[in-house]
Amino acid sequence: MNNSPQNNDSQEIDLSQISRKIGGFFDGIIFNIFRIIFFLKRNIVLVGILLVIGVALGYFMDKKLKSYDNQIMVMPNFESTDYLYSKVALLNSKIKEGDTVFLKSIVGVKNPKKIGLIEINPITDVYKFIKDKDINFEMIKLMAEDGDIKKIIQENTTSKNYPFHLITFSTSEATSFDKTVNPILNYLNQSDYYAKIQKEYLNNVRIKMIENDSIITQINGFLNSFSNTVNASQKSDKLVYYNENSQLNDVIKTKDQLVYEQGLHRLELVNLDKIIKDSSVTINSKNTTGLNGKMKFIIPLFFILVLVLLKIFGKAYQKQLSKVNS
Repeated sequence: MNNSPQNNDSQEIDLSQISRKIGGFFDGIIFNIFRIIFFLKRNIVLVGILLVIGVALGYFMDKKLKSYDNQIMVMPNFESTDYLYSKVALLNSKIKEGDTVFLKSIVGVKNPKKIGLIEINPITDVYKFIKDKDINFEMIKLMAEDGDIKKIIQENTTSKNYPFHLITFSTSEATSFDKTVNPILNYLNQSDYYAKIQKEYLNNVRIKMIENDSIITQINGFLNSFSNTVNASQKSDKLVYYNENSQLNDVIKTKDQLVYEQGLHRLELVNLDKIIKDSSVTINSKNTTGLNGKMKFIIPLFFILVLVLLKIFGKAYQKQLSKVNS
């Protein structure tokens, strides 16, 4: 019982000491801030000169050290996704190595020293991945039963099978289609193997379209003959209200399906004219992330910081020197 008041007193003393130390710490920070302000005020002319020089130098660096982002959205055809990724990886390795001979003579890039790293990533689109593809839909369902659907959608084995992929690269100056985009696309489409696959695939599509057109023509002839027969016997009302000819309904459905297929085949011919089909291109988007375009603000602040640090170092040096001399 006698120790309780002493413990309370010691705790109060400890708290008061901690409070004084914290207050002293913040007072010291405020004091040093005002010292820096007064120092800058006393050297206002030097500060002004440094600011002017810093802004001018930063503005020059912003003009000189520009960075532009470029994007190419592509669709690999004929199951060439792995081929596309390997070609981009090779291209990126040559850029890292600084192999300007390869980039200029093999790829055809006009200013290889101005191009930065290039990479490719899938554009996540589950709906297009499973659209009209029951196998893909069932695969997603099966995999989702054993794991997180978001991780499954984004993992490498799934994402590489998405129809569209985004190629991105940076340049240190404004570029053009002739300087970089077209050479890169031409390089990606250089494959004898996939060129043969493309040729045979397109031939198959065209043969299928010719066959479909022939069947549609025969169906139209049959329907015209049937209509003429009905009109001649004045039974056209029964065609609408009393039609029990299931074969006629099947013929009409077949024609609709063939017409739909022909439309899909025409779209195929548009998209399959290249092994790696470019669907959209965006170039010369100025990169303002990080320090890009901000040097006119950073350099002046850096100069002022150096001036303050030199002042602090000078004070510390004089203090240590006086201790040595004493």
